[in-house]
Amino acid sequence: MSTVANTKTPSKLEKILAAGHLAVTSECGPPRGSDGEAIAKKAEMIKDHVDAINITDNQTSVTRLCSLAACIRLKLMGLEPVLQMVVRDRNRIAIQSDILGAASFDIHNILCLSGDHQIFGDNPTGQNVFDIDSMQLLQTIRLMRDEGKFLGGDEIKRPPRMFVGAAANPFADPFEIRVPRLAKKIAAGAEFIQTQCIYNLDKFELWLKQAGDRGLLDKVSILAGLTPLKSAGMAKYMKNRVPGMDVPDDVVKRMSGVPKEKQAEEGIKICVESIQRLKEVEGVKGFHIMAIEWEEKVPEIVEQGGLYPRPAVGD
Repeated sequence: MSTVANTKTPSKLEKILAAGHLAVTSECGPPRGSDGEAIAKKAEMIKDHVDAINITDNQTSVTRLCSLAACIRLKLMGLEPVLQMVVRDRNRIAIQSDILGAASFDIHNILCLSGDHQIFGDNPTGQNVFDIDSMQLLQTIRLMRDEGKFLGGDEIKRPPRMFVGAAANPFADPFEIRVPRLAKKIAAGAEFIQTQCIYNLDKFELWLKQAGDRGLLDKVSILAGLTPLKSAGMAKYMKNRVPGMDVPDDVVKRMSGVPKEKQAEEGIKICVESIQRLKEVEGVKGFHIMAIEWEEKVPEIVEQGGLYPRPAVGD
């Protein structure tokens, strides 16, 4: 079958990981309007310090410029996008169509997500779809890529060549199912994992150890998720109001213990210290830096974390 040549992806992110380098990804949220330059400006801030840039897909269920269009814009800028795709808004026909659309522009990375429930967004009465779940989305992309087949069984002309990723939250309750859930995502086809923001490093390292004990770390590349804190108020909000987030008391205390005008600087220090610790931990293959509407700080974090300059990989 002609699809055999397409089973190996030309993803730059995959090449970085395959070469044994610590990968660095970041993400940009599209604007609440049609000005594509807004996403281009964010990407320009970080492009020299990361290997790939995630584009979020109507995050928090708030309507934004679509992820696919923003990824195409980045691709045309010569950058490496990661298409985030949620199953909340699309049935299997639209999902497969959008995957082909991305592949037609040689977008070679995709992150498979469930998506926040629409009740939290700007259209709370909107109809969710969830025709398939995020595990089945992983399986769908692997079927399309590896076997060159649609879900209906027909052959694909020029199958998508994609490096397939998923998200993981080591901190959600119950903790006991976190590693088994990771195992399911790997079995479904995930090749890389970007995690929830890490503030409880001890718990994250325990999750990694348990994953290693099950032999999972040889099967997937784990990118540790980090979000720099801007203020003590942000730390308290994430601790008390954001489900699935684990912000230890000592982090809140540390942020609260410095003057307001110094708190953003302290948040960056905490982020950098986390990188320096975690890059020595077995199983960490890179970092996903989510500087929410604070992209200008990503270069500083990457440099201070000892992750710059970024390695070059051949075509």
